[in-house]
Amino acid sequence: MSILKNKKIAIVGGGPGGLTLARILQMNNADVKVYERDPGKDARAQGATLDLHYESGLKALREAGLMDAFKANYRPGADRMRVMDKHANLVMEDAEREQGDEAYFRPEIDRGPLKKILLESLHPDTVIWNSHFVSLTRSNSGWQLTFRDGATVAADIVIAADGANSKIRPYITPIKPFFAGLTVVEGAVYNSATATPNIHRLLQNGKIFAMGDDKSIIISSKGDGSLVFYTGCKTDEYWSRDCGIDFSDKAQVFAWFKTAFAGWAPVWDELFENASSHFVTRPQYCMPLDQTWEALPDLTMLGDAAHLMPPYAGEGVNMAMLDALELGQCLTNNTFPDTLTAIAYYEQQMRIRASETAAQTLESTDALHSPDAIAFIKQAVS
Repeated sequence: MSILKNKKIAIVGGGPGGLTLARILQMNNADVKVYERDPGKDARAQGATLDLHYESGLKALREAGLMDAFKANYRPGADRMRVMDKHANLVMEDAEREQGDEAYFRPEIDRGPLKKILLESLHPDTVIWNSHFVSLTRSNSGWQLTFRDGATVAADIVIAADGANSKIRPYITPIKPFFAGLTVVEGAVYNSATATPNIHRLLQNGKIFAMGDDKSIIISSKGDGSLVFYTGCKTDEYWSRDCGIDFSDKAQVFAWFKTAFAGWAPVWDELFENASSHFVTRPQYCMPLDQTWEALPDLTMLGDAAHLMPPYAGEGVNMAMLDALELGQCLTNNTFPDTLTAIAYYEQQMRIRASETAAQTLESTDALHSPDAIAFIKQAVS
């Protein structure tokens, strides 16, 4: 008998991890709903492109039966990476990986199309939009979820896929992330070919990693003709709160950039002069590498909710999708006698994998913001 028989599963969070898990569970006839706080599928602007890895994100899509849809929507050539110094001199170029070399194939796909692929793979009305999670309480043998609009739902199993600031994680463990020593300032430029022609030419529809003075600028093209960019600087934990900069004021942010990145080539100014929306500050955090907790039979988590780390190894969405695959397989594998055993096994394997990846990510984050950044990245991609 299936350990999920007659059980209602609630996934909180409709990102790639949550949607992948819903797909895997529905392929095994599980009763699952996804509760997402956005009012609809097109409610928010989608960020940078995602490079999916053969052993994780792509593996999840293969097991979910979605590779044909992925191949119809990914962006050939968008995985081309150009490494530059602060003067915009090209240091090296990592050419597009050939699709035939599967183990090294890391194709890029915009977040919007990936989300669409996953949503369209689910049964109608699987995702309950405008469901902003507030609290969780015990109810009989399961849980009652309460949302901001006052709605409540009952579930036998709850899975947190609600990201870095997960509101469900504290119900599982009190362990909190630590500050990783870096703050990112994120911006976007629409119609980059027109708005930032010099950057657009440098970008060549791929990615740029520019490094110098213990700082970084990462720029990523998108299929809709826009680009997103991220500065990385070593800061105090609460710098973005205490610095006095209004990040909705382009002039103030540009003035900060000219000071903080003094000596960098004028071409980078295009990004800040022509940014199309408010800037977002993102202090970078990481979960302790040795974190552990006691497994529960009806509550678990995946992705950033479980193992938040900085983005400098490109593993975030890949790990979330692999978590989803492995958790889905554990919950639908009848060799486990009960959900507690299945969840405990999943969490143990997930923590081992996440700890190894987080250690590598912290090393990369530090190296990319050091005097030897360019030498490090040359070695990493060689």
